[in-house]
Amino acid sequence: MAASDDKGLARDTYTGASTSIQIQHAEAFTGIERIMLVAQGDLQRHLSAFFDRTITIQCIYTKTGPRGSGASLDSPIQQERQVHLKCGNRILCVATSSVTVTSSECERLLLDENFALGQIFRHLRTYPEFALLKVEAQLVNGLRELRRIYQLETEGIRCEIEEVFPDRDMFDMGDAWLNQDARDNWSGISGHPNGFPVVDGLGHSP
Repeated sequence: MAASDDKGLARDTYTGASTSIQIQHAEAFTGIERIMLVAQGDLQRHLSAFFDRTITIQCIYTKTGPRGSGASLDSPIQQERQVHLKCGNRILCVATSSVTVTSSECERLLLDENFALGQIFRHLRTYPEFALLKVEAQLVNGLRELRRIYQLETEGIRCEIEEVFPDRDMFDMGDAWLNQDARDNWSGISGHPNGFPVVDGLGHSP
């Protein structure tokens, strides 16, 4: 019997011996881009494997609501955050997240031990529910930008995340792109403290 996780723009179907992931408008993306678009809390690992280098996370800001007596279903803790995924001095991705924490363990990992979101899911050894909500490819300041919005959820934590890959050339050029001088005219990493414009499907405004 086949099982299916059909949420948003990606459909994940599997049986005991097969698996199939289908993305709407898949023909618009390269193979490696499709892998990144369906990453489920493990984007940092995928980027590290692709570039064969260490990928670090730089926290740009966090805005955390009151903790009160601790996180629970009745008293969730909210956090808004933005991080840069970097390889050396190159920014590979800007991730802006809205996080809801409802368990003491996830509260400790996120707020006391300062785990990144992907590391929280790895530490919990859980496979989060995933829904790809929005995908957009556009030209921004001469660079081919790719962005997605998706949700991750498991017991104790729920995240809605918007990720912006500033230059799709990184996936075509690999090391050669990393060795280029970073362009100063990409404005996608600033000026949007509350995230980026939301689009439906592939580059169509709602």
